[in-house]
Amino acid sequence: MTSKLDQGLVQIYTGDGKGKTTASIGLAVRAAGRDFKTYIGQFMKTREYGEHEALERFSDLITIEQYGTGEFHFEDVQSEEEKRKAKEGLKDIQDAMLSEDYDIVIADEICVANHFDLLELQDLIELIENKPNNVELIFTGRKAHQELIEKADLVTEMKEIKHPYQKGIDARKGIEM
Repeated sequence: MTSKLDQGLVQIYTGDGKGKTTASIGLAVRAAGRDFKTYIGQFMKTREYGEHEALERFSDLITIEQYGTGEFHFEDVQSEEEKRKAKEGLKDIQDAMLSEDYDIVIADEICVANHFDLLELQDLIELIENKPNNVELIFTGRKAHQELIEKADLVTEMKEIKHPYQKGIDARKGIEM
């Protein structure tokens, strides 16, 4: 397959606000409307979210895989299995990016995986540096490292102003999950 992009860029969606994954999936859906192929690798996620069922309708154009154990906790030390799954995800993302099968590669929550030492910063930098010119590479997740921000072409910070969680409202099916 020849990529439909003449020039692929690097994008990052970061910040403490809601919408990073949603923005990247919206881009994948928009791209599917133009027959672009997208690979989405989700770090630290294991359950099926609403987007998985929706994206099945685009399965010929959008591939989505998860790289988590379901045991991730926001602690300083992560399990070896969680680290192994993250490294597996990084390899699959690199393979997808270099395969010439995809126009867009989304590494969902990769910034968080780096922040919690599941992935090394240097590995993410090398991913950016090895990106083919005709592939769009997108990183999402809170706490994007400054070096990644400097290497990206587009960075959007989602800022939380107000959130239903503050009122004790849990994640709602079809809205947050």
